[in-house]
Amino acid sequence: MKIISVANQKGGCGKTTSAINLASALGQNGKRVLLVDLDPQAHASLGLNIESQDSMYNVISKLTPRKLKITDIIHRVEDCFDIVPSNILVGTLEQELADEIGRELKLTEIMKPMRELYDYILIDCPPSLGILTVNSIRVSDEIIIPVETSRFSMQGVDHIMDIVKLVRDRLNHAVKCRILITMFDSRLRHSFSMLDTFRQKFKDLLFDTIVHTNVKLKESAVMGQTVSCFDKYCRGSKDYYTLSKEIISLERQEKEQEARTVFRSLSSRMQKMIEKETRQVIRDTKFAIKAPGAKAVYVTGSFNDWSLDDSCRLREASMGQWEIDIPLKAGQYEYQFIVDGVWKEDPSNPAQERNVYGDNNSVMDVKSEAQPVFERL
Repeated sequence: MKIISVANQKGGCGKTTSAINLASALGQNGKRVLLVDLDPQAHASLGLNIESQDSMYNVISKLTPRKLKITDIIHRVEDCFDIVPSNILVGTLEQELADEIGRELKLTEIMKPMRELYDYILIDCPPSLGILTVNSIRVSDEIIIPVETSRFSMQGVDHIMDIVKLVRDRLNHAVKCRILITMFDSRLRHSFSMLDTFRQKFKDLLFDTIVHTNVKLKESAVMGQTVSCFDKYCRGSKDYYTLSKEIISLERQEKEQEARTVFRSLSSRMQKMIEKETRQVIRDTKFAIKAPGAKAVYVTGSFNDWSLDDSCRLREASMGQWEIDIPLKAGQYEYQFIVDGVWKEDPSNPAQERNVYGDNNSVMDVKSEAQPVFERL
């Protein structure tokens, strides 16, 4: 179970849009998700057509005449996706908690029983760096910082990092930070220039997924729906679904790393026994596509749970030919290429399967025999 804060004190960066649609996309992957609207503006609640007189104020406040448990105010949004709504009273908690002992741990106490009920809890933080945001960071395992490609956003990231360091030093709680590029306009040269600047400054903190500018994201909020319900085939829906896959993949990699650490602690004899039992034939499989003038080409598919990272980034061989060899076990796999952010099936592979977005995935068979390495259907 993982708690993730979505935070940035700078407005207009897609914070609430990201919180809503990422929660929905994680739910589409079969994960049980709770979105906690901790923003007094209640944009996440309003963006899902949920208006309630009850909020986290009734759960945290000692002054409210209507004291409730967090389970009393949960609303169902979609299958596997619930929300705790907010309202204007949540803003009064900043003043109420100002002189209270242990004020930074209020949310931590409330969230304890929720850990067994959900796979992911997302918290839409207030657009400020006050007590509520500190509470959210203190209870979280990770922070997602949505930013648009501008100089002001870069400064906003620095401010959030300062608070994260403060929580680490004063409250002895380390939190992982990741930066999500949102509202990316691929038509503008300035966007790519700022993207390079972000990559140089923040390096490994950036998600591989980029959320592009898409009018459907705004239209879905007006209609009080997640973008996947409003138009699951639009660019915005695909971007957040890809982001959810990347987050799930990163969590799986963390668990595998933990498992490897435990594995290394086993005796040498035990290691050899396990390796002998689990050894499988793995063969290098070549993926290639012609993409002259492309800046970045990836391949992703069922072989890596549709995740995106440098391990599936193609290299330019010559004359616009991009290639990569990926070790795969024998079996059938669906895949697509991503050329400068655009998803494409393999033009040289006639074997295809329709996917849920109305596009086609290319299909290949990886054989267990030595020759050929793989055969396309």
